[in-house]
Amino acid sequence: MSNSQFSFVQINIMETEGENKKIHKWKGKDLFDLVCRTIGLREAWFFGLQYTEKGSVAWLKMDKKVLDHDVSKEEPVTFYFLAKFYPENAEEEMVQEITQHLLFLQVKKSILEEEIYCPPEASVLMASYAVQAKYGDYDPKIHKPGFLAQEELLPKRVINLYQMTPEMWEERITACYAEHRGRARDEAEMEYLKIAQDLEMYGVSYFSIRNKKGTNLMLGVDAFGLHIYDPENKLTPKISFPWNEIRNISYSDKEFAIKPLDKKTEVFKFNSSKLRVNKLILQLCIGNHDLFMRRRRVDSLEVQQMKSQAREEKARKQLERHRLCREKQLREDAERARDDLERRLLQLQDEAQLANEALVRHRICTKKYWKFSSKVMPQNYKLFRVGKGTAAKHVDLSTIS
Repeated sequence: MSNSQFSFVQINIMETEGENKKIHKWKGKDLFDLVCRTIGLREAWFFGLQYTEKGSVAWLKMDKKVLDHDVSKEEPVTFYFLAKFYPENAEEEMVQEITQHLLFLQVKKSILEEEIYCPPEASVLMASYAVQAKYGDYDPKIHKPGFLAQEELLPKRVINLYQMTPEMWEERITACYAEHRGRARDEAEMEYLKIAQDLEMYGVSYFSIRNKKGTNLMLGVDAFGLHIYDPENKLTPKISFPWNEIRNISYSDKEFAIKPLDKKTEVFKFNSSKLRVNKLILQLCIGNHDLFMRRRRVDSLEVQQMKSQAREEKARKQLERHRLCREKQLREDAERARDDLERRLLQLQDEAQLANEALVRHRICTKKYWKFSSKVMPQNYKLFRVGKGTAAKHVDLSTIS
């Protein structure tokens, strides 16, 4: 069929194979909703479909036809289902386990690819939670040295900082991993995210800009507001504009303006390299600001219902985990008791074998003694020891009639 009738898109979701879909006059929302339904995601407001537009990152617009975007009409188009907006507090905001899992995978990938700076100690601890999430409780009988050899767990920058072998890194990670016993996958992933959300670069989208003096700067957009950075330091902003202190954000062509609520504060103006970059910045500003305001309102009925269902599901899973842990403990106790009995049985068998061997040796020695005695003494010559101590004497019975 010709591309005028339909086009293919490929949807890539973290840790899944891409899936091809035929689209014909679909809007962005139709495709996005299909993906959300397919994976059972209800907290759709955190996510979007990302693609590449002329070498730049772009997000599928919900109200625009998919084929009206600047995408190939001849080859399959690849969209990446990713978090577009990040929660302020992952533990309080995210309700569904699938939401948490997808964010965990994305953040872990960003840290390993060094898009998010993570110090060494935090890297090791987070790696141990990632191992707990994947492998479950540490068991030295199963998780033997080398079991993490093929895993990518630490940023290369961290590895290169120290003169440590892969075996030494594994030992450090495993030592932390062993302490997480009893944590389910979702709990380990949440602990990972709780550490990640305190990292300076977590959830920040960066853009190269220039102020009105022509100075090169970086703009950061995140859940808390807008931040201006020196290009050489993306960790500490030179100035920040929290969402609740911004009156208005606007752009005209390539010029962008941030107007603070405080009229005494100067309007901050900057330029980006391309018009499409300004459009993307505005998209992220609107979405993050909407979520910022939403967090400070009473939850909608839908969210309240989701949270109630999530609490019930969590309680059910905890009961199930406790039951499984109890069964596992009883099974381990029974196995230990069986092993003790088997060891005792083997010990008794060894003792019996030793006693039997000693008895056999005694019989052999006795037999040899009597055989030797019969050769040395006449057949009718028998000595009996009579009396005790020094008064004892031998009597030759052959002389007694």
